[in-house]
Order: sequence, then C-alpha cells, then structure tokens
Amino acid sequence: MKKLKFLTKRRIEATIFLLVFFGIFYGIGVKMGVPNMMNTMMHTAHDLLLNTCFYLMGVTVLTGALGKLLVEFGVVRLMEILLRPLMKPLYNLPGVAALGGILTFLSDNPAIISLSKDKNFSRYFKKYQLISLTNFGTAFGMGLIVLVFMGSQGFFKAALIGLIGSFIGSIVSTRLMQRSILKHHPELDDEIKGGDEQQISFKSEGGAFLRVLNSLLDGGKSGVELGLAIIPGVLIISTFVMMLTFGPTNGEYTGAAYEGISLLPYLAGKIDFVFKWLFGFEHPELVAFPITSLGAVGAALSLVPRFIADGFIDGNAIAVFTAMGMCWSGYLSTHTAMLDSLGYRNLTSYAIMSHTVGGFVAGIAAHWAFVLFSLF
Repeated sequence: MKKLKFLTKRRIEATIFLLVFFGIFYGIGVKMGVPNMMNTMMHTAHDLLLNTCFYLMGVTVLTGALGKLLVEFGVVRLMEILLRPLMKPLYNLPGVAALGGILTFLSDNPAIISLSKDKNFSRYFKKYQLISLTNFGTAFGMGLIVLVFMGSQGFFKAALIGLIGSFIGSIVSTRLMQRSILKHHPELDDEIKGGDEQQISFKSEGGAFLRVLNSLLDGGKSGVELGLAIIPGVLIISTFVMMLTFGPTNGEYTGAAYEGISLLPYLAGKIDFVFKWLFGFEHPELVAFPITSLGAVGAALSLVPRFIADGFIDGNAIAVFTAMGMCWSGYLSTHTAMLDSLGYRNLTSYAIMSHTVGGFVAGIAAHWAFVLFSLF
C-alpha cells in the first residue's frame, strides 16, 4: 500500500514537472522561435563562460591569494581583535564570531561551517547563537570578490557604501534568526560543551619568503576551486535570467547571445514605483540582479557588464547590488546544506525567512546611504 502511494506520488510529481518544464520553454519558444531560443541559450552560455566566468576566476584567484596572505601574517587575527567589541552589542554573538565573518568575507559561505565545527571555537557560543552563524556568515560570503569586481567596473566608492548596507542587513538577519529560534525552541538557549582552554591556532612556520610563496599558491589554488564552483551557477542561472530580462536585438530575434522575452522587466514595470522608492532603481531590468543573487551571487555579478553596456547602471545601483549580493550571496542554495551539516535542518525555514528580510533591509539601507552621501 505504501509503495503504491509512493509510486502514485512520484508519477504526479513527474507529470507536474513535465507540464511546468515544457510550459516555460513552450512560452519562450513561441515568442522567440525554437531555433532562435536554442541558439540564444548556447551563445549566451558560451559568452558567459569566456567573458564572465574566466574573468571571475581571475578575481577569485587573486582574492584567494590575498585572503590566505592576510591569514598567514596575522592580519585576520588583528581584525578579529579589533572587531570583537562590536559583536555582542550588534549581533548578540561572542567576540570570536568576528573571525567567522572575516573568513567568509575572504572566501565563501561554507567557511563559517568548517569553523563552527571547531570545538575550541564553538565553546564560546550558546546553541542558538551557533546556529545563527549560518545567517551571520552568509551575509558576508564572497564579500571581497564582490567588492573587487564592482571596483574593477569603476564603482569602488559605491561598492563601499553597499558594504555598509550589507552590515546592516546582516545584523537584521542574525537577530531575527536568533529571535525565531528562541521563540520556537527555547531549549536551545544553552551552553555548548567541549573544547579546551587552547585558543584558536594561527600558528605559522618557516621563513617569511616561503610563507609568502606558500600562501599565494595555496590561496590561488583555493581561488581556482571557487572559480570552477561558480561556473554552473553562472551558466545555468544567468542564461535563464538573461533570457527573461533582455529583449531581441533591434526588435528582431536572430539567435544571438542575450536575447530574450523581457518578462522580468515587464512584471517589475507594473510595480516599478516600489523598486524605485525602496532601491532607487531607474530601470526595471535591474531587479534581475537581486533575483539572481538568491541562487548565486557569482551568477548575479555576470549581469553587471551587460547592464553597464546598456546604460542601466549608476552608483546607486552598484551600492544596492553590492549590499544585496553580499548579504544574500546565494543563501537559497546554501542554507539547507549549512544547517544540515550543523544538525539543525528543521530550522531552515527560519533561516531563509530571516535572511530574506535581511537582504531587503541591506538594499534599502544601501540606497538611502548612497542618497545621503550624495548630498555631501
């Protein structure tokens, strides 16, 4: 009986999937023409691979090397000590949590999980605080890469304003997550046992030249791995989003890269006053960036050069992009895995809701901070 119900459920699921899948591509194919749709998909993915993915890989290699160098020579440790007094009043987290924020800023979201499994790190936390590191760490994931990329496009000052918005969003997300946990699971307001009195190790060995060389090579290697990891997200998510964002070349479909059906701008245009007031977006196409950031911030970054080429970008947009891209940084694709590794998958919905709010707050804060700085 159970097997029959399972098979029935799977058949219904398969039927719904096929209807949705073919419905989406039927709608796009009818408007573009099937040959043009297929050619546009292939050309867009190919162009993204050559002109965006490899560029992003170059950025990740350089930032990976820099991050490893900062760790090796104690700069990260110094930053953690300087930031420690802010952690309790802002995030309701122990001082050592600053280390997690710095490491995810220099690398990516999962860095916070490997750190949280260190007993000498986690012993400073209560259980609900350790769980909220999922939100705290995600809010800074790939932060250095986002800043460097935006700066390379000529918008470094705007990106720094966006960093301020990301900080504000991270506070909201972390605090909301902690509040949700304590409200529904008050038993998690308990100390974590384990570890010893040894501090987290930053021990380095060897001469200065060898340490520099090893740091650069090891950091660059990790950058290559990260660059490879973001390629599927960029090619799959960005290709699909771009086909929903941009229209045909000169009003006629040719199968060239980046052509599409302009669905997202059409929908956003119906409520463009909301996005203009909240984020200061002058073009409805810009909503594609935060939407893509939900799945992968690397994929979202690939939209920026096209927006610049089309004249959609200004300093305010970059500030909002930086804030929301850094704060969200693909949390929909990482939160479940991160909480599962901590043993609290059942709290995923709280984490996602809290981080959704935090991302919106980050974008709004970045917009109004940019407006404020523009007055001076």
